[in-house]
Amino acid sequence: MQTTFKAELGGRSLSIETGKMAKQASGAVVVQYGDTIVLVTVVASNETRETDFLPLTVEYQEKIYAAGRIPGNYFRREIGRPSEKETLTARLIDRPIRPLFTKGFSNETQIIATVLSMDQKNDPDTLAMIGASAALEISDIPFAGPIAAVRVGRIDGEYVINPALEDWDKSDINIIVAGSKTGVVMVEGGGDIVSEAEMLGAIDFGHQAMQAVISIQENLKTACGVAKRAVAIPVKDEALVQLVQEKASSKISEAIIIPGKMDRHKALRNMKVLVMDELGPDYSERKSEVGEILENLQKKISRDLILKQHRRMDGRKFDEIRPITCEVGLLPRPHGSALFTRGETQVLGVLTLGSGQDEQRVETLSGEELRQFMVHYNFPPYSVGEVKRMGGPSRRDIGHGGLSTRAIEKVIPSKEQFDYTIRLVSEVMESNGSSSMGTVCSGILALMDGGVPIKAPVAGIAMGLVKDESNVVVLSDILGDEDHTGDMDFKVAGTKDGITALQMDIKVRELSRDIMEKALEQARVGRLFILEKMLEALRESREEISPFAPKIVTIKINPDKIRDIIGPGGKMIRSIQSETNTKIEIDDSGTVKIAAISKEEADKALALINGITMEPEIGKVYEGTVVKIMDFGAFVQILPGTDGLVHISQLSDKRVTKVSDVVKEGDKIKVKVLEISKDGKIRLSHKAALEEE
Repeated sequence: MQTTFKAELGGRSLSIETGKMAKQASGAVVVQYGDTIVLVTVVASNETRETDFLPLTVEYQEKIYAAGRIPGNYFRREIGRPSEKETLTARLIDRPIRPLFTKGFSNETQIIATVLSMDQKNDPDTLAMIGASAALEISDIPFAGPIAAVRVGRIDGEYVINPALEDWDKSDINIIVAGSKTGVVMVEGGGDIVSEAEMLGAIDFGHQAMQAVISIQENLKTACGVAKRAVAIPVKDEALVQLVQEKASSKISEAIIIPGKMDRHKALRNMKVLVMDELGPDYSERKSEVGEILENLQKKISRDLILKQHRRMDGRKFDEIRPITCEVGLLPRPHGSALFTRGETQVLGVLTLGSGQDEQRVETLSGEELRQFMVHYNFPPYSVGEVKRMGGPSRRDIGHGGLSTRAIEKVIPSKEQFDYTIRLVSEVMESNGSSSMGTVCSGILALMDGGVPIKAPVAGIAMGLVKDESNVVVLSDILGDEDHTGDMDFKVAGTKDGITALQMDIKVRELSRDIMEKALEQARVGRLFILEKMLEALRESREEISPFAPKIVTIKINPDKIRDIIGPGGKMIRSIQSETNTKIEIDDSGTVKIAAISKEEADKALALINGITMEPEIGKVYEGTVVKIMDFGAFVQILPGTDGLVHISQLSDKRVTKVSDVVKEGDKIKVKVLEISKDGKIRLSHKAALEEE
């Protein structure tokens, strides 16, 4: 049965329709907002997998036809590998819904969101998030929803729900808030150095606005939903649980308070071996079952350590930051470098500067984008002491790179101030908690080391949460194990004056405003501490860029001369670039940018371009080349692409009967510019030049 429900959201109508498309899926909805339409389907297999995790995959795909265009690549179709935007949006869909599946549900599940139409005003990402929740709600898949998502901006001091794409540049806040009826479940985005109170206000505003969308999902479920599948909760062998607890509890308690990550993990591995040995051969066939009991027991003891003993694994206070060391200028040839170490998390930031031709060109539904600033995050297996196959960037790598980009881009100078393409690469050397925030810190120091005039330094911190019915503990600068056993991962980056980026994921149903407020304030204090440690290594950006960075020279020429620099089929500009080892860009306004490795090469290219674009001056004497002889005079080229006429009467101070008696094609002669007419014709005189001599 085809059913549609509508709600008002940000002054526009949002509709959710089901029963028309993709009816063989477990659940399928079409979400429309303006002329942007997203189809979201969810399918769960009928076979239950023997696994202790949820086998969920989320795919988001943007079809270029949705914007009324043909793809610009060679194949003229969407290529198989998802774009960065598609990957980041798939993560946005996944993170708020994953904790809401019924525990014990282990059927392979796939969510696919497909953008069918794009109106260039309404971004489809939040529609895909809403659609995923709605499709799950009406399906037979056990899901504790619904949730909704909105984008919150602030324009001229006023919060705005789902600002149009063209208004994003006017907004000093741009965050996506996902929430349930009673609380927030995810936050992602950033701000142009805004306060914690302003960011919290935006989150509140978004949560209130999404309630209408949650209501229509409830109505949709009532009208079209089907009964949920029963989830068979495995029956615990309480006797085995009790036996394992007796043998392992004290060993786990001793192991988890070992300060070093590798030593702690080694002790826990040894503990598992000892427990299996003590259980004896009768339990050798139940190794996975024992392992699951040990995992749950370790999590409980780790949480009790915080909630009941008020201690952390490494002995720190709840708001204490691990020891920090910073070093800059490590690498001689890259244009800036920094090594940021916080506890057992260490990140090498590397800066490379390039010309405009190095800008990243990205095809999106809104058209082609040029990106002057990029952050690329790499997480090699050795950083966590593992052996894994090396490949391209994972979804996690792209996600952490996107978060770091948002955190730093707010302080990157404009092209008018610093006309370089900027690439930061994060090489994670060691990881034990929040390498993404380590990327922000090392990246900022690398920018400063490279002489990039950033607006203000930025630092980042990851906050954690452990809570039960009666206790709530917010942790600053969490370890990897605290992230694993805790209830929240809340990353906040910003300057001393405010927030530039934040990302919040939780494993519980929702968070209250009070907890978020406490986490933001504790994060602010920790961020300022980290920032001061960074500035001890380098207080401000260096005055000069690296001698190995490209030198960029910008000049303005007459637009009519552009064709002369380019030459037939680009022959001239290629020749100049090859001869001087430079990169040259020219825009339609006549702005020419020369990028060279050395000043000498830049000057050489500049001289060649000046020679081509130089304008003739009346009264000036030039040495020219005779290019053509006519009965009435000779045409002489005085500048590249510029020639004028020497009338026969101006060839000599004596009477000339025949032009060829005085000059031949290819002769070099000195001529004086007598006149330049309005239509650009130039009158020259060899006689006047001789008189001047």
